[in-house]
Amino acid sequence: MLSKVLFVAGLVSIIASILAWSLASGETAEELAHAERWGIFVGLWAPTFLILSEKLK
Repeated sequence: MLSKVLFVAGLVSIIASILAWSLASGETAEELAHAERWGIFVGLWAPTFLILSEKLK
């Protein structure tokens, strides 16, 4: 059961990363850079969740 939750969390992380990056609104370069970094940060969760999902099967 936990492996399925982690797998879904990995998929949600990928989607959230794309949304955070593409839907970010900002007028300055700093605001856009922050959105880009946040998207990358959230996207880095996906491999962790997916690996844990596989290990806990």
